[in-house]
Amino acid sequence: MFTGLIAEIGKVHSLKESGNMFVIEIECSKILDFTEIGDSIAVNGLCLTVTNLSKTTFTADVMPISIEKSALRHLKTGSMVNLEPAMQMKSRFGGHFVSGHIDGIGSIIEIYRSKQDFIFRIKLSQDTSKFLIQEGSISIDGISLTIAKLAGNICELSIIPHTYQNTTLQFKKVGDEINIETDILGKYIFNFMNKKGKTKNISMDFLGQNGFLQNYKDETTN
Repeated sequence: MFTGLIAEIGKVHSLKESGNMFVIEIECSKILDFTEIGDSIAVNGLCLTVTNLSKTTFTADVMPISIEKSALRHLKTGSMVNLEPAMQMKSRFGGHFVSGHIDGIGSIIEIYRSKQDFIFRIKLSQDTSKFLIQEGSISIDGISLTIAKLAGNICELSIIPHTYQNTTLQFKKVGDEINIETDILGKYIFNFMNKKGKTKNISMDFLGQNGFLQNYKDETTN
């Protein structure tokens, strides 16, 4: 389990096929001080298990299905990646619950500066966007972000300078594909309501009317 708060930016040292899987080696520094073989590290939001360590790199195996269904397939030697070690229960919990299981791939359709923030507009698939609500949480390449606007399959994100400068968002351009993980709470609610035959678009009113929000006041009853 992760929080979506990036610990550092790493660099792909190598990515090669080995038998029926891929082996990725990543150069980094900060997280190696407390990493052991067998630990979980989120690489651009995808949970990988450390299989080998050196003074400057860690290695992980990646199954072909993970390469196929995520934006990791675009990685090559020299690519920059977001890294986050698995959360510790004794640590302060920021961001939101991120499982490290990618739901789909999004495509950046616009990037522009708005005052101090950077605005990213992302096109998602229907299978992914159905779990989202405006002002809800989303993980983009492993980064915990709040949805500023949501219109159909288009998600708009407002990125503060600190997040922009300390993640791989600074290297992104229009047309790039990114890993998407929706909020696990939204997926549980969607599945729960689907089993009850009450599936519809999830909104803050929908969550409140169905008992998922405390101190909710239904304005439509006044």
